[in-house]
This record gives sequence, structure tokens and C-alpha cells, in this order.
Amino acid sequence: MKATLLVIPLKVCSFSDFVIKKSLGEKSSFHLNYVNKIFKRISDDISAILFICFLLISSFVVAQDNDEDVEEVIVKGKVLYSDQVTALKTPVPVLNVPQTVSIVTDEDIRKQGFRQIGDIVRYTPGVNTSQGEGHRDAVVFRGVRSTADFFQDGVRDDVQYYRSLYNVEQVEILRGPNALLFGRGGTGGVINRVSKKAVLGETFGAIDFGVDDFGASDIAVDYNSTNSDSSAFRVMIHSDALENHRDFYDGDRLGINPTVKIKMSDKTTLDLSYEYADHERFIDRGIPTENGKPVKRFKNITFGDSKGDNLQTLKADIFRATLSTDFSDTSKGNLTVVSSEFEKMYKNYYASSYTAGASVVTMDGYLDPTERENTIITGNIVNEMQIGSATHTILFGGELIDTTNKNKRYDTYWSTTADDNEVFNITRPMDFTVNSAGVATNNDFTADLNRQTQSDIEVTSIYIQDQIDVSENLKVMIGGRHDTFDITVKDVKNGTAQSREDKEFSPRAGIIYKPKENVSYYYSYSESFLPRSGEQFKALSASSAALDPDVYESSEIGVKVAINDDLSFVAAYFDSEQTRAVRDSVTGETNEIVGLVVDGFELELKGKVSDKMSLVAGISKMDGQTSSGGEPREIPDHTLSFFATYDLTDKFAWSLGMTRQGESNIGNNNPDRVLPSYTRIDFAANYQIADDLSFTMNIENLTDTLYFPHSHSSHQASVGEPFNIRISLRKTF
Repeated sequence: MKATLLVIPLKVCSFSDFVIKKSLGEKSSFHLNYVNKIFKRISDDISAILFICFLLISSFVVAQDNDEDVEEVIVKGKVLYSDQVTALKTPVPVLNVPQTVSIVTDEDIRKQGFRQIGDIVRYTPGVNTSQGEGHRDAVVFRGVRSTADFFQDGVRDDVQYYRSLYNVEQVEILRGPNALLFGRGGTGGVINRVSKKAVLGETFGAIDFGVDDFGASDIAVDYNSTNSDSSAFRVMIHSDALENHRDFYDGDRLGINPTVKIKMSDKTTLDLSYEYADHERFIDRGIPTENGKPVKRFKNITFGDSKGDNLQTLKADIFRATLSTDFSDTSKGNLTVVSSEFEKMYKNYYASSYTAGASVVTMDGYLDPTERENTIITGNIVNEMQIGSATHTILFGGELIDTTNKNKRYDTYWSTTADDNEVFNITRPMDFTVNSAGVATNNDFTADLNRQTQSDIEVTSIYIQDQIDVSENLKVMIGGRHDTFDITVKDVKNGTAQSREDKEFSPRAGIIYKPKENVSYYYSYSESFLPRSGEQFKALSASSAALDPDVYESSEIGVKVAINDDLSFVAAYFDSEQTRAVRDSVTGETNEIVGLVVDGFELELKGKVSDKMSLVAGISKMDGQTSSGGEPREIPDHTLSFFATYDLTDKFAWSLGMTRQGESNIGNNNPDRVLPSYTRIDFAANYQIADDLSFTMNIENLTDTLYFPHSHSSHQASVGEPFNIRISLRKTF
């Protein structure tokens, strides 16, 4: 091993300012202020010193030339993005990862007709969707509901919205806590979207167009160009017209994502990206329940407003820069800077109360605008060394996050009740100008300001992991992450403020035994935490600020088998436990209690079962218990799914998919209110018209089954999509 000591002049700060300004533009100078703010904090935080040393080294390592070229490794569908980034030579296959992982590629997304994250989740064991109040991706990972455990290229993406898939290389769903690499949250799992990046030495492109029975349509353009061996440019554009089976539902999405790759030396590569998003969509909160189940006769009624009061809008500007450097044959590093702005608004009416058999319903609603500014700096160094007969691959990294979140919450204010609730007749469409008593009424979304807050979050993290190849048959992984999570929430409306600082250590350990090269038995243990401010940092009360974060512990044991190069099988059993801090209302003392407990098993088979047939199949079964001993919400007693594709000829293939979701509770500790079990069947056919032109037809819900996939509360059950045909064309060049 060779060790090199670099002495970096203090001029690096001005150099960094220059690079950031040129990369992001003068328009985004406020991002630079965040970066400077973070650098100022570092002097007060010893744990970040080593991390910033890496930043400086990475900034100047391009001055070092190396005679050996390093070939860029791109492995799709079989390797996690994090393992590609940290791999020294060959990325670690999923077979050698001691936890359950599902990977869906961009090709899978096209062939199965997926248009959103929820479509992917439907075919993933151990994971199901939540409603998300009609305006955001919401996923239940092994019984733990989350709207924030979303990442892009390993970097946190926790703003609440529906994410597009047009610029995605693959989607990775990791189950179990993943705090070591991903930080807070990750309590039941995470979803990581791997972005498409510019490719050196190639010129290619594709145009995708699709339309369906409901009137929805979308078009996506992807073009990659290279002018030399050292640079490439890629741009992706997506336009989406949203329609579905529900009255008044419409919307549109626009996404523009140019990327640049620069080979700065034989060993150093820089990726730059800018993404612009402009989304607008109707919000549908679903239908009420009676006698414990969704009211089927209301399936065609939208409990919302047709005049623009059920609406979500999103505008986003996201800048990314990633520097990757090979220091030597046994050492490499990566540094990523993300700067983003989000402006989001959603307002809605929804059914808050309903009496069985009644012809009237109580309506509620709110207006919720949010502004979010993020600056994230994350990086790592991976180094391989030999100690005795064992090979150690040591991963060391850190993360700095600076977030400002401004939020307001306005409740509905009806003129007839001077309150946020009013009773209306159930009609199609709903009429919110006259209440059930026949009296004219109106709502003012700006009359009742319920909450106005500004949250400032600073996070400093450092982590280390050692993957030890003890022998050809035995691998051990051990590591941990230390997070300092500092939040101040200003209650602008009431003129108060609350602060909380959490310092949490999250360990991770795993062992893999391989009796054969294609078989892995594994065990893993990991922890994660969730601060008292919640996922979106909108509020922090005095009582919450006095309590420690929720801590999640999870263990998993399983076996992975690579049946052949193109077919794998995974079986896993897991259990997780939440520890919560609570305050006794009488004594004022703080105690720890056991919160949500979930255990279950998952089976997954994926790959080519023959020369002509490929299959993705999964089974999961879970049981859970809340802190009060009851049954938790949104945990189906079982799920079953498969998607089989058969190649009839070299040009023509058909596919058959099926998803079954067992019964689940709508609310915690209330087994009398349930979402019934359902089975949905999908069909697809693909025809390769020419080498550069393909046609795909997707039939969703082939049997036109009425089902209710999820719910936000007992009176907000979603109505699943009926029979629908979607056709799409793909032209490559």
C-alpha cells in the first residue's frame, strides 16, 4: 500500500466558489450561500473534518495523471447503484448483498407499461402502496409507511410528489433499515432511482410515445451525443397528459433533464445534470366506507371539486454534480453535490365523515403550500487492503445537508358553519355551493390559517463499513453511521420556536456464507431512526422536542441462489421492532415503549426460465402489532405477483401479469374497517416492427375487477383502475 499526503492551499475555497458559480449559474447564487454555510459549520464539527479532506483531495486529484485507463463499468439490473459507485474493480452482485433487493430496469418499465413508482411496487414482494392523500408517492415498506424514503443516485429526495420515470436507468427497492448509506428514515426500506447519464463514445437516441383508453398520452425523447473521447452530452425530455377513470381527473407533467459527462483525466470523471420539473394534477382522495368496507355504489362519484379546488402543482430545479476518481488500483472516491429548489402546492376537498346508508357526507379540506431549498454534499472513499489471509474493502464516507422548508396550512372555512366541516348531498358531480339543508354556502381557503412554519435543518453524517472476505466461502460486513440532526422550527403564526438536536449511531452488520459460488446464505442486522419532527419537518411541538427519535431495529435471514446467469431466487425471513419514547401525562417522566412490530417472509424468482420465457414472481406474508397490541394499518396479510413474458418469435412476445393483495386494515387497531382482498390481471404484447421500431400493447385489469388498492383513512378509499388499453411506440436511432 502506498500512502500520499497532499497539502492543499487555502485558495481551494475561492476555486470551489468559481466552479459552483460557473456550473450552477449566477441565478442560483443562493445555493452557494448554503455551501458556504456548511463549510463554516465544519470547523465546529470534528466528525466532518475527514469528510472535507476528501472533498479537497477530490477537487485536485485531476492534476494527477495515471498511465492506466479505467474502463467504465455499467451493469444494469444485477448490481445496486451504490455498489457500482463503490466497486473497485467488479461491482458486487446482488447475490453478495446481505439483504433483500429488487431491481427494475428501464426496459422492464417500458414492457410492463409502468408510469409511476406505485406500478413498480405492485409487483414487489414485501412492499405495497399507500394513498398519499392523492398528491405524492407513498410506500409501505414491510409494514412501515413512508413518504420520504426516496433517493436519486443515492442522494435523498424527500419532497412529496409523484416522481417521473422518463430519466431512470433502473429503480432499486431495498427492504429493511438502510441507515448506513442512506441516513435517517429507511425504517422499512428505501427506493433509489438511478438516473440515466451521458455516455462517452456513443451517439444514440430514442422517442417513446404512448396513449390509452382514458385519453392519457405521453411522449419522451432521449438523445446522447459525443464530440470527443473526453465529453458527452445527453438530454431527456418528457411530456405527460394525465387522465384516468375518475371524473374531473386530469393533469400534465413536463420534465427536462440535460446531462454532461466530462473525462477530466484517465482516472477522473465529472457528471453534471440539471433537471426541471413542472407538474399539475387533480387530487382524488377516494370514497367513504360503510360497514367496514368501501361503498361500491359510490365507485363513480368523485368527492372533490370540479372547479380547480382539488389540485396539486409542483415546480422544481435540481442541479447535480458528481466527481469520480480512481486514486489507485486499490482506492477510489466519489463526491456529489446536489442543489435544489421545490415549490409545491396542494389543495383539496375530501370526505371526512360518513354514516352508513346516508345520502349526505361531511366534507373537509385544506390548502398546503410548501417551499423547499436543499443543498446536499455527499462523498465516500473506498479502499482495499490485505490483512493476513483476509481482504478488507473499507468504505468511508460523509454527508452534509442544509435544508430550509417553508410551509403553510389553511383549513377550509365554510360561510354557513364558520368551520372547516360542512355537510353536503352525495351527487354526481358534488355541489359545494349549497349544503344539505339547501342553504347557499361558499369556502374561503385563505380565511383560516392553521399553521405557518419555517424549518431549518442541518445534518452532518459520517459512516464507515468494512466488508471482509475471510475466505472464498465466508464474507463479513460490519459498519456504522453517526448522524447529527439539528432542526429549528419557527412557528411564524404564533411567534414561537422549538429546536432539537439528535446524535444517533446506527450500526449495520451482516454475514454471508457461500457453500457454492452460486449460493449465498446470509444474516443481517441494522438500525435506523426517525426524528420527532417527522418526515417533512412541518411542525415541532415543545413536547415532541423533548423526546428522543424513534429507533427501528431489523434482522433478516435468507438464501439467494443464482440458478443460472439469467435466473435468481431469494427467500428471506425478517422481523423489525420500533422503540418509541413517550411522556407520561401525569408524572411527566419519559419512558421507552415497543411500538410497531412486524415480521414475515418474502420469496422472489426473477430471470429467464427458458430460452423463450422470462418471469418475475414474488410472494410475501406479514404479521404486525401496534404498541397497544392491535393490528396495524396497511399490512396485507399476503401478496402474490408474477409477470411472465414468452417470446413466440424473434419479433413477437406476449406477457401475462397478476397481482393479488390480501385484506388489510384501513386504520390502526381497527380490524372492522378493511380494504378487501383483490386480484388484478394484466396483459401485454410486444412486436418488433423493425430493428429501430417496436410496438407495445398493455391491457390493464383484463377482467375489469372492481378493487380498492389503498386508503388514507376510513373515508378516503381509492378506486382502482378498470379495464384499460394502452399502446405505445418506440423509435430508436
